[in-house]
Amino acid sequence: MSNTSYTPKGPASQPGSRGGRDSAGERRRDAATIASLKAEVAAQAALIARQEVSLAHSRKIFDRASVAARLGVWECSLPGEQLHWTDVVYDLFDLPRGAALDRSEIIKCYPAESRKALDSLRSRAIVERSGFTLDAEITTFAGRSRWIRITATVECEDGVPVRIFGMKQDITEEKILSDRMRYLAEFDAMTGLANRARFQARLAHADEDRPLGALLLIDLDGFKAVNDTFGHVVGDECLKAAAERLAGGCGEADLVARVGGDEFAVLLGPHLDRGAVSGMARRIVEAMGSPVAVRGQSLRLGASVGIAFAGTDTPCDLFAQADTALYAAKAAGRNTFRIFKAEADVKGRSVAA
Repeated sequence: MSNTSYTPKGPASQPGSRGGRDSAGERRRDAATIASLKAEVAAQAALIARQEVSLAHSRKIFDRASVAARLGVWECSLPGEQLHWTDVVYDLFDLPRGAALDRSEIIKCYPAESRKALDSLRSRAIVERSGFTLDAEITTFAGRSRWIRITATVECEDGVPVRIFGMKQDITEEKILSDRMRYLAEFDAMTGLANRARFQARLAHADEDRPLGALLLIDLDGFKAVNDTFGHVVGDECLKAAAERLAGGCGEADLVARVGGDEFAVLLGPHLDRGAVSGMARRIVEAMGSPVAVRGQSLRLGASVGIAFAGTDTPCDLFAQADTALYAAKAAGRNTFRIFKAEADVKGRSVAA
């Protein structure tokens, strides 16, 4: 047997072989790959950092906008009823930010009517997997009255409602402005009575649900002389006094309105008979005849009243009939009332008696 030793030969055993060159190349490629991955990770980290900065900035802008708009976000778990609020909602209810929330206590901030509406809308939204919007008045925990707009959306998982969330916004100033605009559109700013537009709308929309019984037109006697002699300031005070007396003496009226400079109208429902209507007109004449004390002056006015009873005539006809009766009252010497009669006189004109 030969004693010659045997040394295995292979690619890796010879430094100068092709296999050795391949191993070094792989290491270089691995190093390059690692360097590339590190660069990519660094780039991603930088991107995430920039996004976090941007998100923080956006959140800051949102928070500032929310405070400026008095708009906060709320969430309530279902069925656990656990509430979560942003800071603005705490502020709306005058609660310390981060205070524990109990829905059974929060709901007491709403008056009974709003509470009923809120519960009804909320229950329906949960059943229908929908949402709702509600404007409601609240009394905050500090005892202040405030109007808020509530929006809500139900979120489901696998078809099961798991939470209801939305926004709450302070709309108190909007509500005040809206009410003021509606008031100016429907009421006389000087006297507080309904204005001509509201009177005409009520007259035009009389129907079976709100039928009319009679219309009284009232014109102040002697007002022009007072206005010309003592000026508009005194005249305005006389108008206010007349409006107060008229409203006080027409408690059963459907509507009391100022329809002109010194002209007023009273709409009555069908529940008053002719005797009761005549009695009201008589009281109006007596009340308007009492002296009015204005700025040291005792002024005496008067009132002429025309009455027309509703029938099959149109609202326009009813107004014309009351105006005819008013003209007859003035022709009779003023400070009295007349009732329109459908009969015609010999000249073919309707008369009042």
